[in-house]
Amino acid sequence: MTSTMHSWTSAGNIPATQELKPCTQKAAAMGDGEGVEMKPTLVVVSLDKHWSALTSLLQETLGGEGNGVSLSSAGPYRVCDVTVDRRCLSLLSVPLTPNMSRDDVGQALDGCFRSNSRGAVVFLLLIQGGRYTKEKELVEVLQQRFGAEVFKFLVVLSLERDTVVVVDVLDDSLLDLIQLCDGRFCRATGPPATRGELAALHKTVEQVLEENGAGGYSQEMLDEARRRDTEDTAMGFLLEKLLRADEQAEAFEETVRRREEQRARELEELERRQAEERRSEAEEKGRYRAKKESLEEAVRSYASMVHPPQMNCAPPDDETRKTSIVLVGLSGSGKTSTMNLIQQRAGRQYSLQDPGLPVPQPTTSCRRKEVVHRGETLLLVDTPELLDEDGAEDLDAVKDCLALALPGPHVFFLVLQVGRFTQGEMELFGQLPRIFGPQFAERCVVVFTRGDDKTARSVDRYVARAPAALQEIVRRCGSRYYALNVMGSRQAGLSHPQVKELLSGVSNVVASHAGEPLASRRFSVEELRDRMGRMEEAGL
Repeated sequence: MTSTMHSWTSAGNIPATQELKPCTQKAAAMGDGEGVEMKPTLVVVSLDKHWSALTSLLQETLGGEGNGVSLSSAGPYRVCDVTVDRRCLSLLSVPLTPNMSRDDVGQALDGCFRSNSRGAVVFLLLIQGGRYTKEKELVEVLQQRFGAEVFKFLVVLSLERDTVVVVDVLDDSLLDLIQLCDGRFCRATGPPATRGELAALHKTVEQVLEENGAGGYSQEMLDEARRRDTEDTAMGFLLEKLLRADEQAEAFEETVRRREEQRARELEELERRQAEERRSEAEEKGRYRAKKESLEEAVRSYASMVHPPQMNCAPPDDETRKTSIVLVGLSGSGKTSTMNLIQQRAGRQYSLQDPGLPVPQPTTSCRRKEVVHRGETLLLVDTPELLDEDGAEDLDAVKDCLALALPGPHVFFLVLQVGRFTQGEMELFGQLPRIFGPQFAERCVVVFTRGDDKTARSVDRYVARAPAALQEIVRRCGSRYYALNVMGSRQAGLSHPQVKELLSGVSNVVASHAGEPLASRRFSVEELRDRMGRMEEAGL
């Protein structure tokens, strides 16, 4: 679109060869019928004092044949019909004062526009002497009411009577407005140039109508602007609600975060106090236990001096006084270390100067050890892994451990290492009832092994915080679980009560089944005895 800026300093500024076209438009462009000519209407946007200055200037300047000014009113609106060289413009205005609210200004401009029935509408903004101050609010209200489309139909007219305004020093905000109006900026400097300036204004109005529609700014454009404004308002309302919701969500998350931190601190403090209480209770319990064991040892020592025993073991042929324990678990779980520790601690075969239990080698075949504990013989059967890498059963290892466990088995130890619980151990536990019978879990005790002295104090917490699968295994085994420190001679004083407590649990399991062993449904006792005999002949 070609920008147009007119400087109305003299009538000679309009080229003589440039004839003015008739300013009237066919009513067909307005939808009012054919053949009736209607003149353009300029809806004036200005303060009341600027309107008065403009009409005074027109009345002083125009007169004579073909020119004239006619002032009238239509309700609250003022009309000024201007004729220059027999070409007409109709100016329509409403009184606007600086103290009016934006809403009142908007309603006044809206009513002024709707009252027009005289021709195509173009908006005319009046400013004084090139100064653009209070008029900014008028333009903002105009855009708010009529939409951004209004700038295509807006002409800026500067009243500069008795003033000199240099274009280069126009206010930046005014220059921005002129750019929005595609350069449509005109000046009225007063006689004798007013007639030529009005002709230039008429020409500018014609260009606006030619470029943007002969009907000027229309009701349809206003309705579309209102629709967009309604949509923008609704969208703004929704965005504001969304922003508030985000702020509320962030505030709630911050509150939750602070509460979580507070709960974490309280939980940490509670755990610390509970740990101190458990440590104090364990120390006190250890003192009582040590005192009791010392007295029991003194009683046995005195009894040995008074009545020396004939032998320190159960009759070899008394099978009813033997209890067999089968240790099962994955390689590295501590089965062999557990068996060695029970063998030594049950018979008190250690001293504080011992270098400690030897580090066991991986178990590749079933082995049995016997130990006499309080007049009863314990048969401890160590086993290799009973499942291969594909999860298939090692049938020979199963037969060997059952043969070595005769007349049992009475109890099973499921040996697990603290801090290591794998998929393989889950699968092994799922297969053990099929291997040894459905009553396996009823005779199973879970033994957690560890190489330091923290196990006894932390096993309860470890089980409480263990994965659900491990907790389910412990539950199915009747919640029978114990801890053993299986390495280092410095734990000798700690491991003895651990072994003692574990063997007490074994006695409870055996007693709960009236001392009867677990009967194997897969292999007969004769078959297992024959296998046992062959193993003894082979020196296994």
